[in-house]
Amino acid sequence: MLSTTRTTKDAALRLAAARLRENRAAVFAANEADLDAARAAGLPAPLLARLGYGEKKLQESVAMLGALAALPDPAGRVLEARRLDTGLLLRRVSCPIGLVALVFESRPDALVQMAGLAIKSGNAIIVKGGREAEHTNRALSSIVAGAGVDAGLPDGWLGQLETRGEVAELLALDQYVDLVIPRGSNEFVRHIKDTSRVPVLGHADGVCHVYVHADADLDMAARIVTDSKVQYPVACNAAEVLLVDAAIAGRALPRLVASLESAGVALELCSRSYALVGAGPGRVLKGDGDWSVEYLDYRMAVRVVDSLEEAIAHINRYGSGHTDAIVCTMPETARRFMDEVDSASVFHNASTRFADGYRYGLGAEVGISTGKLHARGPMGMDGLMTYKWKLEGHGHVVADYASGTKVFEHADIDASMEAGDGHL
Repeated sequence: MLSTTRTTKDAALRLAAARLRENRAAVFAANEADLDAARAAGLPAPLLARLGYGEKKLQESVAMLGALAALPDPAGRVLEARRLDTGLLLRRVSCPIGLVALVFESRPDALVQMAGLAIKSGNAIIVKGGREAEHTNRALSSIVAGAGVDAGLPDGWLGQLETRGEVAELLALDQYVDLVIPRGSNEFVRHIKDTSRVPVLGHADGVCHVYVHADADLDMAARIVTDSKVQYPVACNAAEVLLVDAAIAGRALPRLVASLESAGVALELCSRSYALVGAGPGRVLKGDGDWSVEYLDYRMAVRVVDSLEEAIAHINRYGSGHTDAIVCTMPETARRFMDEVDSASVFHNASTRFADGYRYGLGAEVGISTGKLHARGPMGMDGLMTYKWKLEGHGHVVADYASGTKVFEHADIDASMEAGDGHL
């Protein structure tokens, strides 16, 4: 995979999209078998929603593969170039990480996303989905893997594991596997991190907030808060906590609560917000309970705060560093919120649901990283790339520079050309 050309990679992406369309009936039948088994086992509704792979998700997968094919090749880019001395040229060049493993729960569309990113970035990949999606994952993996080979990718570029025992063996193979990316619950990600000898890149819970400031446009706030919660409540970028400034809580909360409840959202209210909106179907008094709950459902916590400072402090204490938004009018207020909230994505007057690799124009995403090393936020192809240093000389030796016979020039030069061009 390391030397695969862009032409081959893009052909593989387009053929995978075509094969998914051609074999949609088989994929849907496999998914229905998984859904039937999950319903019989009593799988909760949020997990059933993640497990489903129907026409809408298939079309999203096809669109994602097409978007990836249209993007520039991320491999072989000269990230920086420097002339150390006459005839001694140094480049930092992007390249694939190598062999990446994706271990995920519930969402079979994650398999297609990650496989597409692996193709475009030039990485080989091993996937392991949850047992609840075994039929769907097997169908998708077979289709995408076959399309890749038929387009010119090496045989075995995509491998699939099916048992926990195989995963345990994989996590010990640090001499072969370069990176493990877990996607699932907080407990699942923590388990992978605790048991893996391979570097792990994953995020914890998506405890996302929307803060409605005192100067917010309430019509805008209602649309943003509702979209952040209900557009797809099982996603990690769905808002779980609504913070409302005390200065407008009396008039803002009834409107916001009405908008959320009309969409079927049950509310857990702090004592101040409960006093303002009163009792009602689906409303409970949260009091001083846990503010770090990822509901992944039509449920949301509501808290009244006294200031921008208190909202920022609440988010930094209870949030997961995923995505948080402010609704306000003054640019200075938005700037302070976006500077001081310590999250991977911070928004002004926009729904938290925009925190997504495809919506960011990354083609697709590996996942969302709430850490601060290597990658942060929605991880597209850049999250699957590393780099190497390439030095070209003409018999240069360090002894000449150590003795003072020669001195380094260290001149930064144009890095816009492709790696390997010899005219630097």
